[in-house]
Formats: sequence, C-alpha cells, structure tokens
Amino acid sequence: MARVEGWCEDGFAPLREAFAANLDLHGEMGASLAVMRHGRMVVDLWGGEADAGRAWERDTTACMMSVAKGFVALAAARLVERGALDLDAPVARHWPEFARNGKQDVTPRHVLTHVAGIPVADAAPPGSIHDWDRMVGAIATQAPLWPPGSVRCYHSATMGFVIGELVRRITGKGFARHVAEEVCGPLGVDYGFALDAEAQARCARMMPAGGTLMTGKGGLGGRLWAALADGEDFNGAAWRGADIPSANGHGTARGVARFYGALALGGALDGVRIVGAETLARFASLQWEGRPWARLDATPPADEGPVEPAQRRRMGIGFLLDSPPGRPQGVSGLGFGHSGAGGAQAFADPAHGIGFCYCPNRMHGGADIGPRARALLEALGRCL
Repeated sequence: MARVEGWCEDGFAPLREAFAANLDLHGEMGASLAVMRHGRMVVDLWGGEADAGRAWERDTTACMMSVAKGFVALAAARLVERGALDLDAPVARHWPEFARNGKQDVTPRHVLTHVAGIPVADAAPPGSIHDWDRMVGAIATQAPLWPPGSVRCYHSATMGFVIGELVRRITGKGFARHVAEEVCGPLGVDYGFALDAEAQARCARMMPAGGTLMTGKGGLGGRLWAALADGEDFNGAAWRGADIPSANGHGTARGVARFYGALALGGALDGVRIVGAETLARFASLQWEGRPWARLDATPPADEGPVEPAQRRRMGIGFLLDSPPGRPQGVSGLGFGHSGAGGAQAFADPAHGIGFCYCPNRMHGGADIGPRARALLEALGRCL
C-alpha cells in the first residue's frame, strides 16, 4: 500500500480513504490534499512520490497550472476594491500600447471572462513564454480574432499576462512579487510564481499527459500555448523560475486550501483581510453560462448548438463557478475557484465554509477534472 502521511479529522475519513485509493489503485504518482472548514484545517494529507525514488514530503510543492487563475482574479479584485482598476474601462487606460490593432475597447472584464477576442499571442515564438516583456509585447500587437465581447474562448495564457501587466503598471510590482507581498505572505499561503533555486528544490516532478490545452497541436487550440518551449515538460528551471500568471504557480495543497479558506469566509482569515466580501461576491457572480468554446480546432469557433452537460461552464469574473459534471467547484452549487490542466483542483465553497485543494504531479489527460479528483470530491460530499 502507498504511504499516506498527514492527518484528517474523524468526520473526513472518507477523504483519506479516497486519497489512499488513488495512490493504490488509480495511477496516482504523488499528491497532496487539504481542506479547511470554517477557518480550521480539517484535512492535510500527502503521499506517493515527488519523483522516482523521492518521497512526497510535507513541504513538497507542485505546479497546479490554471489553479493560478484564481490568484489572477484575486489580484484584479484587490485593485478594483482600491478604486485603481475599473473593470469596464479600456485596458489601454493603463497600458496605452495595448490599444493597437483594434483592441482599444477591450476591458479587464472582457479579459477575465474570456471574451476579449485575444486568446492567442501569435507574435510570441516558441520559448518566449518565459520572457515577460516579449509576451506582453506580442499581446499588445495582437489583433482580436473576434470583436470584444462576441465570442467565448478560453484565454488560457493571455488572461494572466494582460491582468499581470495591469498589476505591474498600477502597483509598480511584477505579478509574482505582488501576489507574494500582498496575498500569500500576509496570509501564510505556501504558493508562488517565479521561484528561486531554493523554492525550486521543493518541487515535485510533473508527469505531463496528452489531451490538455497545453499539449494541443494545430488550429486555434495549438495557438493558445504556442509560446511554450519546444518539448516543454514543466520541470525545468526556466519554467519554474518564470512569472506566468495563468499557469505556473507552484505550491502545497495546504497553502492553496488556506487561500480559498479565507475566500470561503468572505475574504479574511485569522485577522488577515485579503479582499472584502462585497468585492468578492461581485467577482464570484455569474457572467455567462454555456459552452466556453465550441471548437478550438476551428477559426472562428463553430456555432454553439446543443451544449452537452460535460461541456457546460459557468463563468464568474476570473473565477470558474461550479460547473458540474465536467468542472465542479465544490459540492453545494455555490462554489468558485479554478481547475488546473492535469487535474489539480482548488475552490471555495462558502455554503460549507470550505477551502479545498488537490495537487497531483501525474497529470490527467482530458478537459474534465479526471477520475482521481472526482473521487475526492465525491468523498468530500459524503463528509459534508
């Protein structure tokens, strides 16, 4: 049987059982799992291997891919709350160069809800994802594929760079530094971007899988992450050391569960307030519902037509809202957070006061959350 370490309160034993079963029976290599409820950590588990022959330890971190978008949303929410950012004013108000080639009317709301029409940065060649100036320069020159607000298409990489550049221009801090100093540091969250050598030494080795947006080839889907280095396996110093707000946040499940534990309580935990409840409710409000992109192998996307339940998405402002069965965010229907390519899951479920994070290193191939994450969410439902 696989080694499982950590602890859980008695009422959450089904989660420990499901976590152990993933390691023993369902191909898990290594992972961590944490749950906060009403401001207390009630589950904190880890086990398996961080790499061949290296055990997953209490402080092992892993890349959680688009789980990072929840931190992007929170950074934007803080600027809105301060009155420094208007969701419905042009991005170009703060970033004049962005207005080029027909983007003068694109707003932060468009970007955060994936309707800005700029899911790609075609002027960024392979390998440039690690270079902030090159990426934001390519986005500034990109012409919209469709009129802003007209087509829902996942801005997989570009969302984070646009909001991150707004953070930089408004606060004078790069995105990684802003999140570290304004959110993760004060709240005691073990999660971050642009890792130094010491932080990189704690990282688990990611085991990529095909079938995710980051491994797509050809068509629009292949263009979303065309700036990745050829042969990128998400384990090198260049990837781990870069500031890629949409995708390369690394952390522990414990840290991210604490982040969402604060959001589940309205934005504050242990006397540390990272956002106000009213602002948070605004960002967790429904902006659209349906199919997020009809076909990523076509330009423009095909007509929507009937939406299969597994394809249905509910979008807040930066946060993904509960979207079962393909992308559930909690168990109450009121959850919000963000999934990550490969199976990582993180959300707040305020109806139960829950902050949840599951962090694996063997990636799931597919657009849904995958069987391992699903087993954990089903167990969480039984616990509650």
